[in-house]
Amino acid sequence: MAADKRGNKTVRDLLLSLVVLGFVVFVIYLFIPHDSHADPVKVVPFSVELGQARRDAPYPVAGPEGLSAEWRSTSVTYNAGDPKNVTWHVGFVDPDEQYVAIEQSNGAADPFVASVTLGSHPAGGGTVTAGGHTWERYTGGRYTALVRKEPKVTTVVLGTAPQSQLTQMAAALQERGGH
Repeated sequence: MAADKRGNKTVRDLLLSLVVLGFVVFVIYLFIPHDSHADPVKVVPFSVELGQARRDAPYPVAGPEGLSAEWRSTSVTYNAGDPKNVTWHVGFVDPDEQYVAIEQSNGAADPFVASVTLGSHPAGGGTVTAGGHTWERYTGGRYTALVRKEPKVTTVVLGTAPQSQLTQMAAALQERGGH
């Protein structure tokens, strides 16, 4: 008879512990913000870094002008640690929630393009004219890209967005600075 009472007490203690634990979890849930309708994209301004890059970079730095507010910048980096491989990056989420980025470097063009496009390759002679420049189309990797190789700088517009959005970004680029 004693063993039976002890078994009931153990089950009762287990159930009480679960009730207390459930209450604690419920209270934590109430106080943690959880807005499922909030925009998960955190906008990162890039104008300060763009100004710095344009003052310091050994090439004219590309920055978009005239895009609608629906284009939201999400990342920006400028790295001048190696004067022979100065890099500029600014990433965006386009109006259709797709990724588009601008990448520039004065380093070796082919390794740079392969690195930032994650293995894309030329699309067999396909070119696009945007912003007064001719861009070579790249496909096949993680990103579709538009690439412009010049003697002092390689500029890449890449992303998961369709070609039309990449072309729109390429057309919006204004290059300034460089020395």
